Amino acid sequence: MLLGAIGVILPLLPTTPFILLAAFCFARGSEKFHSWLLDHQTFGPLIHNWNEHGVVSGGAKASAIIFMLFAVGLSIYISVPAYVLWVQIGVLSLVALFLLTRPSKPKDQ
Repeated sequence: MLLGAIGVILPLLPTTPFILLAAFCFARGSEKFHSWLLDHQTFGPLIHNWNEHGVVSGGAKASAIIFMLFAVGLSIYISVPAYVLWVQIGVLSLVALFLLTRPSKPKDQ
């Protein structure tokens, strides 16, 4: 949960995956924190949309892909080894493909 909250402020740390992971863990460990997270003004809608509809908002998709491109660009800039760069590009391409195939809105809207 803390990493997700920090991710709201820091641009290179993703927020949504950490919030979803926190919800998953809290659902099994602490009903109090799980309820708090689901009722949270900012994080609750993200979790509900994912749990009920498998939805990732267009804004979250765009932000994620922009930061993925930034990460690859930074890796090129700092001259990471070629094999690391190719693994990074491969993994981030799969993540981007997954995100882009998720709906942006629930079907009933």
